[in-house]
Amino acid sequence: MQQHAQDDLQARWWDLEARLVERFGKKPDMEAILFLIGVQELGDIRKKFSKEEKQDLMHIAVCSLFRQSGYYELERVDEGGWPHFRQLKALPVMGLAEQENFLKDHVLLYFENMDREI
Repeated sequence: MQQHAQDDLQARWWDLEARLVERFGKKPDMEAILFLIGVQELGDIRKKFSKEEKQDLMHIAVCSLFRQSGYYELERVDEGGWPHFRQLKALPVMGLAEQENFLKDHVLLYFENMDREI
């Protein structure tokens, strides 16, 4: 990634973090952000989720994020209201820093799309 693009990504990420701090009162890590996206996608705002459900919510978030780029599609929603996805193409092979930026870029796109829908 070029330095300018990386700087822009970081600036947009800090802006998102600031908005989330304003909304929730503390800075969320990536797991917390994925959990929030998973809850949003599930549409179930109950107060308590089991440890396994929290992992499932983060999986829903990752699939939903990468669905934006055509890596996944929604296959079905089960009787409990939980979405299930099908992978359409392999994710690119990247180093750790590239993976983190790839994920951050998709998170930012997700929130930008949500802002447009509101």
